[in-house]
Amino acid sequence: MTLDPHFEHLKHPNPNLRDKAMWEIADNRDETTIPRLMAALDNEDVVFRRASVKTLGAIGPDAVPAIIEALLNSENVTVRGSCAKAMAQVAIYHRDETEFPQAGIDALEKAMQDANPVVHIASAMALGQVGVPAVEVLSNAVKTTDNIALAVSALNALGSIQDERASQMLQTIVDDESADPYLKETAVSAISRLEMVQGFKRS
Repeated sequence: MTLDPHFEHLKHPNPNLRDKAMWEIADNRDETTIPRLMAALDNEDVVFRRASVKTLGAIGPDAVPAIIEALLNSENVTVRGSCAKAMAQVAIYHRDETEFPQAGIDALEKAMQDANPVVHIASAMALGQVGVPAVEVLSNAVKTTDNIALAVSALNALGSIQDERASQMLQTIVDDESADPYLKETAVSAISRLEMVQGFKRS
């Protein structure tokens, strides 16, 4: 079976066809599939590029080593940003099946130091999707970074995680009189979101 028609459908304007192609590729992949998807991560066709990101996510942990390699070593910022987003998709599609690979968390932690905001913000957001295993990494980023945009992204990511340590980190920023006003505002809204989600779960 050739996957070529399904790869073509990743470029299709119809999202239902793209999703169908994504799962066909993920379920019937061979040794060329992950390299082909990785090669599309800087494609000028944004639809194809984003569909490739999602397909790597659908493949899941098997794709993580290749994603890590490019996330940390590619000289192309579009590729690095796409890799961070692919990590988020792995977390989303495989949330209830397997623990997110620790090597992936470690790579995203490093990628939060990337000089390009597209990469470091996407990496923080991906860690938010990873959830509870990433709380410590995100909290450390908030405490140690001088980059306000990264700190805001990490706080927002913490605000999506149902974990006592995440709530405590957010409250620490709210209570810190020396904290940047923008960070305090972000932490307040993140706590509100967490409380809203918890309220939905209780009702």
